Amino acid sequence: MDIMKSILVWFFGSLIVVGLFPPAFLIWICTLAFDRRMFILHVYSCFWGSTFTWLSPFWKVKIHGRRKIDPRKTYIIVSNHQSLLDIVVLYRLFVHFKWVAKKELFRIPFVGWNMLMNQYVSIERGNPASVKKMIQVSHDHLRRGSSLMIFPEGTRSEDTRMKRFKDGAFKLAIETGVPIIPIVVEGTGYALPKKGFIFRGFHRIEVHVLNEIPPESFKDHNPGSLSTHVRDLMIDQLDKIRENR
Repeated sequence: MDIMKSILVWFFGSLIVVGLFPPAFLIWICTLAFDRRMFILHVYSCFWGSTFTWLSPFWKVKIHGRRKIDPRKTYIIVSNHQSLLDIVVLYRLFVHFKWVAKKELFRIPFVGWNMLMNQYVSIERGNPASVKKMIQVSHDHLRRGSSLMIFPEGTRSEDTRMKRFKDGAFKLAIETGVPIIPIVVEGTGYALPKKGFIFRGFHRIEVHVLNEIPPESFKDHNPGSLSTHVRDLMIDQLDKIRENR
């Protein structure tokens, strides 16, 4: 049953990806001259990504605390990472941001092309030059008023438990004085685990936006201590979610 369901989901997901790419390309062409932040294209990309979960009968997605994100402000948004589904689920926030994502994703037809048009930020793990460039590009986006969306674990969790955070996002926050918004996602790791492409059962997926962490509260932190502090807050929230499910 799960195999048949997965075939249907991937088939219709592929149709969505291919079918909604031409309008994305048209928006990019028409707005390139005046929309330097690619704000309009990102809004469309949020719609594009959200369509995948809107049309699926296998997941019920609930967003909590969306209003904690002020659209007039620039943030470093950090989220735990359980599954490939996290990406399409987080688009449901409909908040302007630039993904920081591994370089391999930018090579995927249609999806990667859209990421390039949106000027999302690529990083090649284990490559110091790539990390340095990622930090420089991230600084530029923050300076122009675009928030960043980062998975500080660096990769998906294999067992839905939160992995150790890397320091990059928190180093950026300290250097730029930009507030941090932590986000906790629960349920995606059960719906689509890291190893494999088989969707499992019916799952309730929750996205919880935590309170903003203002820069004045972490001005005396170093990246390591700040990452530990934020991770502890997110683990506490994840534990509460699981207690109430």
